[in-house]
Amino acid sequence: MPVLTSEERKQEKLYQIRHSAAHVMAQAVLELYPDAKIAIGPPTNDGFYYDFDFGVDEAGQPRAFTPGDLEKIEQRMREIIAENHEFIYREVSADKARQVFKDQPYKLELIEGLARGNTDEYGNETDAPLVISTFRHDTFEDLCRGPHVARTGVIPADSIKLLKVAGAYWRGDEHSPMLQRIYGTAWLNAADLATYLWRLTEAERRDHRRLGKHMELFHLDPTAPGMPYWLPKGLKILNTLLDFWRSEHEKRGYQEIASPLLNEKALYETSGHWEHYKDNMFLIPIGENVTYGVKPMNCPNAMVVYNLKTRSYRDLPLRFSDCDILHRNERSGTLHGLLRVQHIQQDDTHIFVAEDQIEEEYARILEIANLFYAVFDLKYTLRLGTRPEGFIGDIDTWNKAETALKRILDKHVGPSN
Repeated sequence: MPVLTSEERKQEKLYQIRHSAAHVMAQAVLELYPDAKIAIGPPTNDGFYYDFDFGVDEAGQPRAFTPGDLEKIEQRMREIIAENHEFIYREVSADKARQVFKDQPYKLELIEGLARGNTDEYGNETDAPLVISTFRHDTFEDLCRGPHVARTGVIPADSIKLLKVAGAYWRGDEHSPMLQRIYGTAWLNAADLATYLWRLTEAERRDHRRLGKHMELFHLDPTAPGMPYWLPKGLKILNTLLDFWRSEHEKRGYQEIASPLLNEKALYETSGHWEHYKDNMFLIPIGENVTYGVKPMNCPNAMVVYNLKTRSYRDLPLRFSDCDILHRNERSGTLHGLLRVQHIQQDDTHIFVAEDQIEEEYARILEIANLFYAVFDLKYTLRLGTRPEGFIGDIDTWNKAETALKRILDKHVGPSN
């Protein structure tokens, strides 16, 4: 077995504490609100959450947990922790699991996926062989593979905190019921919790959405979700950034192009994007047999420009830079200020090279990337993107490209393990 570092041991312990705290929270909710239905409750990088169906209010809308509810739930969690119940693992048949969770419709749906062997206990697709297993402590039992702490008393009661409630569609599907997601955090000690809560307060104080409104930089309106209005001060900043972007690209032999915002779907069918991306596009039917798509990426348009005339190897590398406005049809629940939007502008360059120019060109790309990130004191990581299941093109080309990319990464960041 590999020897874990002290940091790895710490993270493993935190994972177990947070995973166990999620189960304790679900028990507390069911005790306090017996009509609630439980969905899923995984640990996260800095805490845990659990999704609940809390019923409906008098108006027929999903009933939400209140701050007062969270206080009661948190208090009951501390009591359960103090009772020091053992976490007990067992493997069960599908029929036994259905019996255990007969009053929990979301769990029953997950059990069917587990029984088929195509989803895990959180409803995520998997092709790994699975058994149906549960963990039980006190009166609460949940579908789970673990790991957990040995007993509830191992969870530091003074290092847990329930933070907020948010809506979450069941299994991320906007056509499924809206559930109530309670977020919590858990740490090894009270001092770590206090530090984390301070960081949250600072992050909220510096939230770009708050600053953007206060400084009159941009506006996000419900009539155009995820599509920012740039106000005079904000647009001046944006245009300054674009001027800097243009200047540095032009110095390095890039030629800027712009292309139509709307394109007939035939363009995306030819490029292959229609089959793989149409669900994420804004589509406009024009007449009986004509559909236009609002441009979500610049790739097909760059190919149109490239194909306008016969190109020679002497033209290569040919660098087309582009910062056109793009629109992508994102789920409303994923939108977040300027960090996740439906209207974007990005540094979207398409470079046409000969095979023997790939490595030299990547050195140029990394040089300009380092320049832009360093200006704003930002860090980035590199990862190798390999051929996806629904790839476009032929395998030989993909294999050559992946081999070249791996060689480039090995050269610039060191060999992979």
